[in-house]
Amino acid sequence: MTLRVLNTLSGELEPFEPADPDDVLLYYCGLTVSDFAHLGHARTWVHVDVVHRWLDHLGYDVRHVENITDVNEKIVARIGEDDLGDSERAVATTFTDQLLADMRALNLKRAEVYPRVTEHIPEIIDLVETLIEAGYAYETDGSVYFDVHSFEGYGKLSNQTLDAVEPQEDGDRSEKRNPADFALWKAGGVDSEAVADHRHADRQYDVDTPDGETWESPWGVGRPGWHIECSAMSMTHLDSSIDIHMGGRDLVFPHHENEIAQSEAATGEQFARYWLHADLFQMDDEKMSSSLGNFVPVTDAVPRFGVNPLRVFFLSASYNSTQTYSEAAIHEAEERWERLQSAYRRANDAADSSAAHTTVTDDTLHAGVEDARDSFTAAMNEDFNTREALTALSALASTVNTHLDDHDAYDYRGLRRAIETFETFGEDVFGLDFTGTSEGTATLADELVSLVLDVREDERTAGNYERADQLRDELEALGIEIQDTDDGTTYRL
Repeated sequence: MTLRVLNTLSGELEPFEPADPDDVLLYYCGLTVSDFAHLGHARTWVHVDVVHRWLDHLGYDVRHVENITDVNEKIVARIGEDDLGDSERAVATTFTDQLLADMRALNLKRAEVYPRVTEHIPEIIDLVETLIEAGYAYETDGSVYFDVHSFEGYGKLSNQTLDAVEPQEDGDRSEKRNPADFALWKAGGVDSEAVADHRHADRQYDVDTPDGETWESPWGVGRPGWHIECSAMSMTHLDSSIDIHMGGRDLVFPHHENEIAQSEAATGEQFARYWLHADLFQMDDEKMSSSLGNFVPVTDAVPRFGVNPLRVFFLSASYNSTQTYSEAAIHEAEERWERLQSAYRRANDAADSSAAHTTVTDDTLHAGVEDARDSFTAAMNEDFNTREALTALSALASTVNTHLDDHDAYDYRGLRRAIETFETFGEDVFGLDFTGTSEGTATLADELVSLVLDVREDERTAGNYERADQLRDELEALGIEIQDTDDGTTYRL
């Protein structure tokens, strides 16, 4: 069965055919390290991880690169805040350290490299020089801009004509030949107005006027533009032409459109054969975003919910569909994970018991296992449809439970095949850990809060209102909001 992927470039499902039949070059646009990673980032990380794992399963040698953007006015804006650092490099390092720790906590396969912008300034300058020499870029007052009218295919990813492209506000528009031209190199230091826009009035800063890092270039002192960074790092660590480029849907324009233009203008080759874009992850009706402040940090979510329930939650929706965060959805994922793990453990216990026989054959068990394997494979080969693949694993769990519930003598070979299927698809492909104890504290927390509320209610019934109020205050100090209603007491974390 052939893997098919939905290519944003064509808007169609296409058979996946890498340039090298044995190798896949995969690039993912990573984070700008100006804040802690949140569940929106984690969701895309997990889907990229599963794409990597499925390509491994199909037998490809995957070279996976994920960049870290450590040059940005948002990073500069955090200088002097709390203990984040007293320079752009220091702040970026603080968030990068936590980002890498979050990746490990989520059981992500390691990328081949995690290149940073600050490590690739020479390569960025070389690429900009190439574009100037080829007539695609021009220098003005120490800044360098890409001339979008010079590249014939501009707009092909976002399906825009040049007349419809909005001005790109990354420099003095009077410097540009066309308002839609974008900066490859920005003269001088960081834009102080942009930094001020990203500072918050309710935060304390030890540095009043933070400044960002700059570098020498043939055009004078300056900083790289955002878009040129990914092209330079991708070409440095993969090739001038790659197989898969992944990123968020919100990056299609202008970031990925500009990546295509500058890369293909510089090399004359197709930059990426397949463009895969993850859709929005929402908090209520808005995109979960650091800039909006409506996010749940990975550092909070992993210990609270556990890695396995989080991965099941993310994979319950396909990468290119919108997903909404809610406590109810997380708890549903917890229950789904518990059913999978329970079936896996029951299968192991039964296979290792004297009730498992080599002479017992349950055709229904064998058929159910093979159906689950076929369904999982078909779903993943249809644009990495994790939602349907997860349904196949749930069906496998039901098949195992039915066999064990309906029989006193077990089919050893059938159970062994089921266990192998859980491990191959659940662990190796979905990154779940059936044998570990990486569970969160959310269920325990609910039980403990309910216990304290029962004690509080007993105190109120006994007329000990002062003690009841004290319990309420202590819970609220822990971030648990108590609401007394006519129908009883409720709470939310």
